[in-house]
Amino acid sequence: MADIRIKKYAQTLINYSLKVEKGNLVVIQGYPVAYPLVEACYEEIIKAGGHPYVILKHDLNEILLKEGSEEQLTYVSSISEEIVKRADKLLNIGGGNNTKYMSNIDPKKISTFNKARANVSKLQSERSAKGELNWTLCMYPTQSSAQEAGMSLREYEEFIYSACFLNDEDPVASWIKIRESQQHIVDYLNSKKHLRIVSKETDIEMDIESRIWMNSDGRNNFPSGEVYSGPIEDSVNGKIRFSFPGIYSGQEIEDIRLTFKDGIVVEATASKGQKLLEALIDIDPGARRVGEVAIGTNYNINRFTKNMLFDEKIGGTIHLALGKSYPLSGGRNTSAIHWDMLCDMRDGGEIYADGELFYKDGKVLDKVVR
Repeated sequence: MADIRIKKYAQTLINYSLKVEKGNLVVIQGYPVAYPLVEACYEEIIKAGGHPYVILKHDLNEILLKEGSEEQLTYVSSISEEIVKRADKLLNIGGGNNTKYMSNIDPKKISTFNKARANVSKLQSERSAKGELNWTLCMYPTQSSAQEAGMSLREYEEFIYSACFLNDEDPVASWIKIRESQQHIVDYLNSKKHLRIVSKETDIEMDIESRIWMNSDGRNNFPSGEVYSGPIEDSVNGKIRFSFPGIYSGQEIEDIRLTFKDGIVVEATASKGQKLLEALIDIDPGARRVGEVAIGTNYNINRFTKNMLFDEKIGGTIHLALGKSYPLSGGRNTSAIHWDMLCDMRDGGEIYADGELFYKDGKVLDKVVR
């Protein structure tokens, strides 16, 4: 018997996250293993009067990255560009058979491959900022992801459904409540000019005046539960030590420490994965700047799973992303990457806005959220 939560998952994605309407071209991308959710979403799109188009994802890029020439690595299919140009809605369902299939790829080749596709990513961001394209990224529970997270498949399914509030009688109503709660934080931060984040071996500050704090309420990322913005690009100064490994293309970089001066990473070290770290921040000039600063607010997510879709939302954490900004936040940084890294704030962490303490030990103070 199919899990009723798959149906609720699809209904929430199509009707709440993407808001599919009659006549919309909706492109679904997903691995074969995620077929139950692909099928359920397909059905919901039909019910909404949309036009679903399914693209099956695969792990064949491993062959390209290992065997391909420079010309092949940098070739970008016009078909992939047309999809982003023409779709009204994009649904990307994560969850494949092997989370480590890219682990032994030369970091320089990964860098070259991703840099070549920056224009497609830029086009998606621009259409999204104009309101021409809605996109959502979600996750289907698979054995490989469960193993990566250190859980059984049943445990991982429960983790995902809890993180998405799909165990609730009305998940959409739950997400509306989250939006309302987060809006208090957004309104507070949109009135501030300066931000300082302090935690273990971390003391970093940045200007946020004229930038827009966004309320991430399960539309683009599902699940969500964060507020985020893009800092003034040349204002970031100080140091930060990330509490959890940075994950990029299935490879882990451990104990990342960054030092910023006038917005630029001037020192970057890691106890494991130093070469990949250096390759990533050297992809382009924008890769050494912060494109996003965010506060995780989803307290149904309380453990690190090595999947940033969930990890960056952990209640009681903050994260910075090197690289591309989200235009809607007012951020202007451009890059081939957008790489999130996570700092735990639950044991002594503090955040100050214009010198005022508003966040301590992983929680926003009551004076802000009332």
